[in-house]
Amino acid sequence: MSSRRTLARVGALVAGTATALSLGALPASAEGAKADIVGGGGENGYNVNLGQGSQNMQTTLFTLNIEGGNTLRAYCVEISVSVDPSRSLFESPWDEFPNADSPFHSNRDRINWVLHHGFQGKNLDALEEKLVEQGVELHNGLDKREAIAGTQAAVWHFSDGKDIDRNDPSSSRDAGADADVLALYDYLTGESNVGIEEPAPALKVSPETASGAAGERLGPFTVGTTGEITEISTELPEGVTLTDADGTELAAGDITDGTEIYVDVPAEAEAGAGEFSLSATAHLATGRLFVSEGYDRKPAQSLIVASSEDTNLSAKAGVEWNAAPQPTEPEETTETPAPSETTSEAPAPTETTQPSVKPQADSEDLAQTGASPMVPLLIGLGLLGAGTGAILLQRRKKSA
Repeated sequence: MSSRRTLARVGALVAGTATALSLGALPASAEGAKADIVGGGGENGYNVNLGQGSQNMQTTLFTLNIEGGNTLRAYCVEISVSVDPSRSLFESPWDEFPNADSPFHSNRDRINWVLHHGFQGKNLDALEEKLVEQGVELHNGLDKREAIAGTQAAVWHFSDGKDIDRNDPSSSRDAGADADVLALYDYLTGESNVGIEEPAPALKVSPETASGAAGERLGPFTVGTTGEITEISTELPEGVTLTDADGTELAAGDITDGTEIYVDVPAEAEAGAGEFSLSATAHLATGRLFVSEGYDRKPAQSLIVASSEDTNLSAKAGVEWNAAPQPTEPEETTETPAPSETTSEAPAPTETTQPSVKPQADSEDLAQTGASPMVPLLIGLGLLGAGTGAILLQRRKKSA
């Protein structure tokens, strides 16, 4: 079992022949009170005959002994697995009822209506008055064994799809008692039953954990409670505090249903972790579900609360954080940094627009920008011609 458990320990005193519970998986998470089944107690009703073949089943209004002396009263919400006194029970949301195929899931609001309007949600006098209003003629009133049998049979009708044997409702061997059990059963399963939604847990802190870094307010953790917060306890390093969103430190009296709690971690704090817990005096509401620990390994009886007293509960949450990142300083070096490679390029010539000029071939006053390359060539040819002429002249003279 994992998240959303609070730490109130509940000792369960379970009496009578335990009825069976159907198979299923343990809820993914659980919340609320923890119950330890420690042995006898509770009150038995008449056995009831259910379904085809008149399956005879013991009815019991169980007593769960809350640590500190307070008690819960509860009925069974399954019908095929026996109680295991060596196992603990944990308060759990309706959605996490362990048998996914159980009629409980589609009828749970109507089961809750039965608990509020049956015994012991209503006392015997109130039940008698209501049945008389329905036109029922009771036989010597309604006694406790009849009331337990009729209420538990109505719960099983919705949680397990079991109908009472109308010809032989109970093991009372008294026609009057059978009639009273049947009358209560009919009232609790009839048109008046319009359902009651799931009650809120008496004390809850969510989420169960949060994380972050030093210098932050971790959270928020939201408190849900039907009671009064009486104490805050913490296991946190020095300087780490519980605050509201604005950083104001919180005391027990500041926390009510819906309060958001933050864990304020100083920026200089080293990496660490811690937790805080809240204590409250609260009422565990009728309709709260208790599921056996280790149900996935071996199913054991689950119970649903029929009535309760105020009790002392506690809930906790944990935090962890990393150290705040430290600014880094540039490393000192004696090496001359290598010059960055750059490519030197001559700047591109600026393009200019010259005025258009029409060439004039015979113009003598055009501007000259340099000597013509033809001049040296003409001089050389002249010298060559003169030398050749001189040689020819010299040869003629010798011939003459």
